[in-house]
Amino acid sequence: MELLANMELFVAVAKAKGFRRAAEILDMPNSTLSRRIADLERLVGVRLFHRTTRKVELTEAGQAYFRRCEGIVAEAHVAHEALLEGAEQPGGVLRVSMPVDLALSYLAPAIKEFGERYPLIDFELDLTPRRIDLVADGFDCAIRMGEPVAMPASLIAKPIGLLPRHLCASSTYLAGAPPLRHPRDLAQHQCLLIQTPLRQQAQWKLISETETVTIAVKGRYAMNNVGLSRTMAILGMGIAVSAGRETPEDIAAGLQCALPDWRFASIPVYAIIESRLIPSRVRLFINHISESLAAHA
Repeated sequence: MELLANMELFVAVAKAKGFRRAAEILDMPNSTLSRRIADLERLVGVRLFHRTTRKVELTEAGQAYFRRCEGIVAEAHVAHEALLEGAEQPGGVLRVSMPVDLALSYLAPAIKEFGERYPLIDFELDLTPRRIDLVADGFDCAIRMGEPVAMPASLIAKPIGLLPRHLCASSTYLAGAPPLRHPRDLAQHQCLLIQTPLRQQAQWKLISETETVTIAVKGRYAMNNVGLSRTMAILGMGIAVSAGRETPEDIAAGLQCALPDWRFASIPVYAIIESRLIPSRVRLFINHISESLAAHA
């Protein structure tokens, strides 16, 4: 068991590309981690890392050993999770990165439901807009929107849903604004813009059952946060692009669908995971988020 534990520490250092970062992820003293890796090197009889004051790199032998150890450690975790899953609820810490807007506007209720269903799971949720290194930063998965970008072969982009989009506005705004019957009428309206290169103009492509129309729209307010645009729409400041259905709270606040016969193309949502061998808590979380997104469709 000590050998397997040290192999897991070795894999963590290799993925983090450094002892200090791996120690932070593992929540253990750097000195202890260094000693355990030294014990492993003495056991296997070869040096696994090139250590300098600036960086840590795998030796040629270390690279070969890493490829074997990574699979062994992953299989051991899956076997352990499968055994526990049959006897008790999954537990442990679930570390997830997700977009701010998606988390605040749509995923928070789903996370609440999941947490209530699995009380032994603790959560570390990263909502910063930075681009993360899933492996080096120690995340179990990352939820992303849009088309998947190129990624290492060790990572998988698993589609988990589509987020439908439409126009929304408050009943107060619509009552005091020019008639809105067709997308071309948007030229006479205040549109809440999301981070466009040209602040005062954007192109909105809307789809109906019979046609597709691209309209140049303008507005006084441009921002990089969907939640803020939704709040501004509720306040009667203009027409916003909304994803998913209006919640009961939105409807009570006067928000409604504008141009209900028209929509935008849906946004793909996917989960990035490290390998196909994932702990049950991660698999269950991804499935739950997928079900929640389907309910918003």
